[in-house]
Amino acid sequence: MTRKLLIVEDDPGLQSQMRWCFSEDLEVTVASERESALAALRREEPDVVTLDLGLPPDPGGASEGFKLLEEILRLSPMTKVVVVTGREDKENAVKAVGMGASDFYQKPLDADILTFVVNRAFRLAELERENRELARRGNNANIKGIVAASPQMLAICRTLEKVAPTDVTTLITGETGTGKELLARAIHDLSPRVDKPFAAINCAAIPENLLESELFGFEKGSFTGATQAKKGKIESANGGTLFLDEIGDMPMALQAKLLRFLQERVVDRVGSVNPIPVDVRVVCATHRDVRQLIDSGEFREDLYYRISEITLDVPAVREREGDALVIAQSLLKSLGKNMDRPNLAFSEDAINAINTYAWPGNVREMINKIKRATIMADGKRVTADDLELTCEEPAAPSHINLRQVRERAERQAINQALHTTGFNMAQAARLLGITRPTLYNLTDKYQIDTSAEAPGV
Repeated sequence: MTRKLLIVEDDPGLQSQMRWCFSEDLEVTVASERESALAALRREEPDVVTLDLGLPPDPGGASEGFKLLEEILRLSPMTKVVVVTGREDKENAVKAVGMGASDFYQKPLDADILTFVVNRAFRLAELERENRELARRGNNANIKGIVAASPQMLAICRTLEKVAPTDVTTLITGETGTGKELLARAIHDLSPRVDKPFAAINCAAIPENLLESELFGFEKGSFTGATQAKKGKIESANGGTLFLDEIGDMPMALQAKLLRFLQERVVDRVGSVNPIPVDVRVVCATHRDVRQLIDSGEFREDLYYRISEITLDVPAVREREGDALVIAQSLLKSLGKNMDRPNLAFSEDAINAINTYAWPGNVREMINKIKRATIMADGKRVTADDLELTCEEPAAPSHINLRQVRERAERQAINQALHTTGFNMAQAARLLGITRPTLYNLTDKYQIDTSAEAPGV
C-alpha cells in the first residue's frame, strides 16, 4: 500500500526542499494555500499532512493555518497532521497539538529531523489503522482492554495469544495495579471457553475460615448457618475459567486441597464425601514473590509448579518504554467521554510529568489521577497540577550532540518496529517508512539482532 503525504507550504523553495527529504516509495502532493490543500485532501486521502501555519492571505500569522487544521481534522479525523512553525512560535505549535495535530516541527528545515517526525506520524497512522482493522474483525487477535506500545507489553500480548487457546495453568505475576485480572480475562476471552463462565476470587480478601467454602462449596448442615447446599467458585466455573487472584496469600491448609484439585480435577464440598468432577481452566495471579514465599515456608513448592506451567511476568508501568503516556491518553479519552468532557487533552507540562513520574500504583493509580483531573481541569487542557503530579525536568546534559540523539532515536524506533512486526523485516521497513535494504544497513550499523529470539529492549 502506497503511503501518501500532503505538504502544505506556500514557499516554493521550501516545497522543493521538503519533497527532496522523503524516500521514493512515498507519494507526495504539494499545496500552497487552503483551498488547494482541501482539494488534495479529498482527492488523495493522505495518511499524513505537514501544515505550515503561515499561509496566504495571512502568511505572517497563523489564522489561516488554524482554519485549515480544523477543516482537515473535521473532514479526515484519522489523518495525522504535523504542524510546521517558526523557530520562536512554540505557543502556536502547542495550541495546534491541543486542537488535534499529532506533532509539530519548528523551522529551519533539517532533513533528518523532519523525516523522523513525519515517519513517526506515518507509523502512528499505520498502528491505528491496524487496531481499527482488528476491532472490525472482532477475532482473537484483538486483546480487549489492553493498551500497550512498548516491546515489553507487546511480548506479553504475543505470549498470551499463544497460551490462551490451550488449557495450561497460567500464573500472572506483577505489581499491584498492573492489570493482572485484565490479562486473565483476556486469556478466557481468547480461549475456546469464552462462552462458559469466568469465575474470579481474591484469596486475600476473604477470611481464612470462609475461603474454603467459597472455593469448594458446602453441603446443607455442614456448619452453623448452612441451611442449603451451595456450589463453590470452582464448580461455578465448570466448563470455563477459574481466576485465583492473590494466590500468594492462600493459607497453607487450603493450598494442599487446591493441589489435590489440580491433580485430580474433582471437588470435595465442605461436609461431603462425594467428589464432584469439574472441568476448568485455572489462571492464578499474585503481586508477591512466590520463590521468596517458598523459601520462607509460606507457599508449597509442588503447588507452585502446578500453577506455573506458563508464567506471565507483567512489567510495572515505569518499566514499559513509552507506555505511560499511551495508557494515560487512552484513559483520558475514555474517562472524558464517560464524564461528558470528550475534548480534553494533556498540556506539555502534564505530558512531561506523566513520562517522568514513577507510577508506584501503576495503571490503578493512573486511573484515579486522570479521573480527578477530568473533573478538575479548567478548559480543555489537563495540566500537571490537575493530575497532582510534579513536572520534573530532566537534568540538562553537559553537552548536546545531535548525531547521538538521532542515533539513539533511530535505534529505539528500529527495535520497536521489529518487536511490533514479529521481526518481519519487510513489515518493519514499511512501518518505519524506509526501504528494506536501508533497514538492513541500519541494523548492521547499530548491531541490532534481527532474529525473533532477540531480547526485548
